Amino acid sequence: MSVTPDHAVEHIAFADLQALLETIFVRHGTSAEVARVLAFNCASAQRDGAHSHGVFRIPGYVSTLASGWVNGKATPVVEDVASGFVRVDAGGGFAQPALAAARELLVQKVREAGIAVLAIHNSHHFAALWPDVEPFADEGLVALSVVNSMTCVVPHGAKRPLFGTNPIAFAAPCAGSDPIVFDMATSAMAHGDVQIAARKGEQLPPGIGVDRDGNPTCDPATILDGGALLPFGGHKGSALSMMVELLAAALTGGHFSFEFDWSKHPGAKTPWTGQLIIVIDPQKSGGSFAQRSHELVRQMQEAGLKRLPGERRYRERELSARDGVMVEREEMQRLRALAGI
Repeated sequence: MSVTPDHAVEHIAFADLQALLETIFVRHGTSAEVARVLAFNCASAQRDGAHSHGVFRIPGYVSTLASGWVNGKATPVVEDVASGFVRVDAGGGFAQPALAAARELLVQKVREAGIAVLAIHNSHHFAALWPDVEPFADEGLVALSVVNSMTCVVPHGAKRPLFGTNPIAFAAPCAGSDPIVFDMATSAMAHGDVQIAARKGEQLPPGIGVDRDGNPTCDPATILDGGALLPFGGHKGSALSMMVELLAAALTGGHFSFEFDWSKHPGAKTPWTGQLIIVIDPQKSGGSFAQRSHELVRQMQEAGLKRLPGERRYRERELSARDGVMVEREEMQRLRALAGI
């Protein structure tokens, strides 16, 4: 793994990075509200060390907006479907503004019924998934979200790609510590991490992907050039990826990973799919869920676990608060150029 030398990076305050990204989004065709939501999401990923979903994604956002593939000024339409069900039409825009528009109603239903579902369709998701669920855990709630993406993963035992990377994110409160949060692709590696490896000229471990003829390869550029990723864990990861397709697309009314065609929009990068979020109020169980979470974590640590899911992100967040968010100098130059400054 290559290490970026200190002289090749800059440190920027989180608020300044968010403001810079907002400027870019508005300049390239989003509304101010969409820009605010996307900039916070992207800056948060960069702050927490999730670089494959941080500022690395900005050129993809910009080229997608320029292609006309996504509506950067869409106004989500929220539907109160049932006592525990909220549906949102994202209007061909991004999923995070749709989540923001429905969030208050969703939490209200969770508090009343103990559980509620948010189904987002006609939406584009191009970001890390954990920022969508962590805020619920901050409020003492348990949240699970799934989103499908563009076709780039070969199902176990199949001959051609069909699924997306199809991540699953989970967040739960934990007494006396930060929430337990994980975000995992059901592919052997996130697509963005493959792109970064290709850009750096690095090789991947075996079992990540195949070339265009279905032969195993460790070359990320070959995977990206007509090849495909594999699911993690063979048939088990493949089954989870299928589940994500059903929950994120079939249940929400979104597109399966193979159902959209962006060929007439050169530069389009964002998958036009769906997202499902399930939120639970653990207080309705009558026990102390956060305390039980703490006990599980304690036992895991006593069993020898050195790092909990999400722990590295929290450490990176602390460092960013102290020193500023780290961004490679080349990337900062690209961001300033995109912002017109």
